[in-house]
Amino acid sequence: MLDEPKSKSVTYADAGVDILSGDRAKERIKYLAQKTFNRNVLGGIGGFGALFRLDLQRWKNPILVSSADGVGTKLKVAFELGMHHTVGADLVNHCVNDIAVQGAIPLFFLDYLATGRLDPEVTESVVTGLAEACKASGCVLIGGETAQMPGFYADGEYDLAGFIVGAVDRDKMVTGVAIKPGDVLIGLPSTGLHTNGYSLARKLLFEVAGYKPTQFVSAIKDKAGAALMKTHRSYLSVIQKLVTAGVTVGMAHITGGGITGNLPRILPKNTGAQVEIGSWPVLPIFEHLRTLGQVPQDEMMRTFNMGIGLIAVIPAAKFTRAKTVLERAEEKFYVVGRIAKGDRRVQYT
Repeated sequence: MLDEPKSKSVTYADAGVDILSGDRAKERIKYLAQKTFNRNVLGGIGGFGALFRLDLQRWKNPILVSSADGVGTKLKVAFELGMHHTVGADLVNHCVNDIAVQGAIPLFFLDYLATGRLDPEVTESVVTGLAEACKASGCVLIGGETAQMPGFYADGEYDLAGFIVGAVDRDKMVTGVAIKPGDVLIGLPSTGLHTNGYSLARKLLFEVAGYKPTQFVSAIKDKAGAALMKTHRSYLSVIQKLVTAGVTVGMAHITGGGITGNLPRILPKNTGAQVEIGSWPVLPIFEHLRTLGQVPQDEMMRTFNMGIGLIAVIPAAKFTRAKTVLERAEEKFYVVGRIAKGDRRVQYT
């Protein structure tokens, strides 16, 4: 009788998951996260749930405000360039802005990083960006998930998402309910695409124009990849100044959907927004994208932020005070339109 072949033990590593590498990466993540901790964090990283004490002396009647988002296909550019530090800041700042426009102060943040094969150096770079952005916003990086999913993601690629929780006193919430015709629209400049419109931008720059990510493009006065990787700006500081001064009745973070899709989200019934084209300087990257694809104006306005990352609605009687607040903060701003009677839509003039 022939000897039966000896069976071989199959491990998780044989399936593509390196537990030891994952453990090393998680130890480094713990160190980076703990640098953001404050006295409200109970326990450390590694438990089944993160523990955070809400300081009830800080807020009289606290309302929790939460948001979740991702970085989108901007990650494809990060993979091409091997630039992983800034996408963590992109994610945190995007989420921070989403709750800050309602008057909330960030409390804690959780991230989700999934990849086919865990690269400790890449992971550390991404989490370093997350931690630094959280620290800058006074936000605790309290936990998250790092998943190895072989066969699900291509080699060298990963996905990144985040979840944030903040708080605001009920009487200080900024909801847009008080917006009325005659209010002034003030726009604050963006740094570039932020984290939106990258599928179209990548198609136009890398397929239609045939640029390489490292290629200098005279029309935008920058390398194609570098222009796309400019960090999504945090507006937290200036938002808090406007809220503290009591000069804004509504704010819109201009993300996916552009001004067209985001400004109506804060408009009450029977109001609309009249936005004046040409009232702010459109960044060269947007003008070049428009030219490359002969992209219609309406499509540009509902895809990209076009150089305006945040719009604050200011009552006309408080405009002078708001102007003073912004000037003292050395914040550039543009009067981009007004609120009028309407059906919760944006009209471009």
